[in-house]
Amino acid sequence: MAVIHFSEEGFDKAVSAGGLVMVDFWASWCGPCRMLAPVIDALAEKYEGKAIVGKVDVDAESALARRFGVMSIPTVIFFQNGAEVERKVGVMPQQAYADVLDARL
Repeated sequence: MAVIHFSEEGFDKAVSAGGLVMVDFWASWCGPCRMLAPVIDALAEKYEGKAIVGKVDVDAESALARRFGVMSIPTVIFFQNGAEVERKVGVMPQQAYADVLDARL
């Protein structure tokens, strides 16, 4: 499954569904965000059917970034049962994100 590029409406539907959702807040002009993109893609494939992996472009969906207090990008926020359960700011190894997903599944 490919990474889902969320609009505000799609984001709200995915998070409110109650499952595990990992969301990368990013921008196309952000170098570290581009470095993280292959990691996010790999995690989307690895956790297909277990968790939703998506991205929010902070330029296109600035209201979502404000709602969650995203001040630096990339910021990856994990949601479960409609609530934020963990947050990682900056580029990290794939295993750092996988550990959070594995602990919550």
